[in-house]
Amino acid sequence: MTTAAETGCIAGAADALRIHVRPVKARKEYEAFVELQRETWGRDFTDTVPVTMMGTAVRMGGICLGAFDSDGELQGAVFGVTGPREGELGHWSHMLAVRRAARNLGIGKRLKFAQRKAAAAMGVAAVYWSFDPLVGRNAYFNLNQLGASVIEYVPDMYGTTNSVLHRLGTDRFIARWDLGDDPGAVVRERRDMVAGAGTMGRAVVGVPGECAVPPVGADVVEAVVPADIRSVEERCLDEALAWRAANRMAFVGLLGEGFEVVGFARGREYGRYVLKRGAGSMGGL
Repeated sequence: MTTAAETGCIAGAADALRIHVRPVKARKEYEAFVELQRETWGRDFTDTVPVTMMGTAVRMGGICLGAFDSDGELQGAVFGVTGPREGELGHWSHMLAVRRAARNLGIGKRLKFAQRKAAAAMGVAAVYWSFDPLVGRNAYFNLNQLGASVIEYVPDMYGTTNSVLHRLGTDRFIARWDLGDDPGAVVRERRDMVAGAGTMGRAVVGVPGECAVPPVGADVVEAVVPADIRSVEERCLDEALAWRAANRMAFVGLLGEGFEVVGFARGREYGRYVLKRGAGSMGGL
């Protein structure tokens, strides 16, 4: 659950817009969310979730929350569905979007914590979602600000789509946000885990044209991604695709061998995932 103190902290600069987070209710609000999907994933994106599906999902335990400004305009929204997963009640957060002009104001964080609170009230054990491992800002947000964990790497999770954001394919991490954890404590622990990334001589993987596996016996590994994969993609699509291939090989291998993602370090040119060998895994990569 989110405490009053946490709520105050995560409000951030969004207070300047007098943002209010609440359930999406009226049809026109759902229609505004559909339009936000098109603005985010492209005007021709055919996998938008329609009004009727979102409304029906909410009737069956789904969650659809909007961030509205003082004029009642939708500035961001989050939507997901609820159901059983591995013997417990889980919530799948299908999409989170914030209008371009309202980004970097803490709205996404407010929406996620509101989603967490709503899910916990229904007895949900964990919230799940996917994100692109190559997008460093999302990795930092999910791992270092929310305190979610990576539990799986799925190559080509959504197949081929016509979204402008999916030219590099749809390889995804699956994130799990355990509602029994204290997210603040997890985040503080992550900061210690990533301390010194890029300066401690750790084994490095994920770079195109270089070795995809760490030395035998390595217990802490760094997987590198560009600081801004979209800029790389705009400059040279082939280079961006090479990053995708190198990262896929590295993450599939590392997670398959029992390594766990413990945090993400940002940098001017590159971001670095820090992975640590799990207690139950064996050496010998």
